[in-house]
Amino acid sequence: MQRGLKNRHLQLIAIGGAIGTGLFMGSGKLVSVSGPSIIFVYAIIGFFVFLIMRMLGELLLSNLHYKTFGDIAKDFLGPWAGFFVSWNYWFSWVVACVADIIAIVAYTQFFWEDVPLWLPAVAAGALLLLLNLQPVRWFGEMEFWFAIIKIVAILSLIAVGGVLIFTGFTHDGFQASITHIWDQGGLFPMGLSGFVLGFQMGVFSFIGVELVGTAAAEAENPRRNLPKAINSIVVRILVFYVLSLAVIMSISPWTALEAGKSPFVETFLVAGFMPAALVINLVVLSSAASSANSGVYSGTRMIFGLAKDGHAPAKIAFTDSRGVPRRAVFATTVLLFSAVPLLYAGENVAAAFDFVSTMCATMVLFTWGSIVASYIAFLRKHPQRHRDSSFRVPFATIAPWLVLTFFTFLICAFLYSDGTRTATLATPLWFMVLAVFWKLRKRALLREGKPLTGAISTLPHPLDKED
Repeated sequence: MQRGLKNRHLQLIAIGGAIGTGLFMGSGKLVSVSGPSIIFVYAIIGFFVFLIMRMLGELLLSNLHYKTFGDIAKDFLGPWAGFFVSWNYWFSWVVACVADIIAIVAYTQFFWEDVPLWLPAVAAGALLLLLNLQPVRWFGEMEFWFAIIKIVAILSLIAVGGVLIFTGFTHDGFQASITHIWDQGGLFPMGLSGFVLGFQMGVFSFIGVELVGTAAAEAENPRRNLPKAINSIVVRILVFYVLSLAVIMSISPWTALEAGKSPFVETFLVAGFMPAALVINLVVLSSAASSANSGVYSGTRMIFGLAKDGHAPAKIAFTDSRGVPRRAVFATTVLLFSAVPLLYAGENVAAAFDFVSTMCATMVLFTWGSIVASYIAFLRKHPQRHRDSSFRVPFATIAPWLVLTFFTFLICAFLYSDGTRTATLATPLWFMVLAVFWKLRKRALLREGKPLTGAISTLPHPLDKED
């Protein structure tokens, strides 16, 4: 809970947050249901994610005392919103981390096919606990190198793929060619239905991009570094999502990719590069670990803030001599071991991953929606702050409403698919539980004569004084 993250940490956390399990593992299923139209799915979601991140950036920089999305929500929407947003974001990261652990188990099976499912799951949970008991600068350092590995792997795949396409590499009767993107039934081979179905896993792929907002609270110079990190999102999406999948589908027709496997690994296997496939599998394994590590970090900071506001047990708001919120770490990581029964509940690892990822995607829409709603309130309450901001959202008056309209479409898309409908319909039960807990907690705080939430300072931040 100290400002120990340097500029290089924040930039790579931003990049790493946009490259996660959804891309490496989930894109296989996406290609199988959407075909080449997945390129447009990623581009569309990426555009709206960029708008959300610009809103988040302007809100965070309007008051450097904001630490989390919960702080923003309670300041602009009310104490109830801070409670709902913080608990939902914490739980959504717990669910996302469970999905990551399930993915780690799937990747481990590549090397050890007969491994007991519980073994890599328990080992991953224990490792995440150990990593997050370290000071924040170590988190930044770990994520820096995790992100470097992912970036190098994807850029290497793009480079190797480019060579194969240029030289006309042939395998299984197919010659590598960019024409494979449209010669297997066109850009929309599954029709409008397949295109719509691609949005569920597409949203899950981008979960974590907002992590840079949480990390900014522990960054050395957020006014300079946060805009750089957010503005680079467009390039990251074009390169890491659109270009990489275009290369993959050019080397091997999309019809040859399997839903339950990583297309990044399968591409090298199909091309006959077994050593490279082994390396890429290690990369995607580390990517899942990185995503889960980021999730524990972000969830830990959220539940710590809840404890400070009186919305979680006060004992959780404790830091050791190194500034590590140790109890918050334990409270978050203990739930990750729920991945073990989930692994045995479904038909296979892929089925468990699909259910958990859908539920997580639905919950993260609430978090992103709170950012948009807070931004609308910000424009209404503080128009002068918006005019004075050096990081204003483009088309600020209409952008929030465009995003909310898109969210409505996403919910309809989730309900449309048989594979995602159950998890989507189960999510409101969580918000019903939150509503009951809010009523009970509000009553207790009023009875004890305590404020409904912690106050946000309006005084100049020390970093502003330095500027």
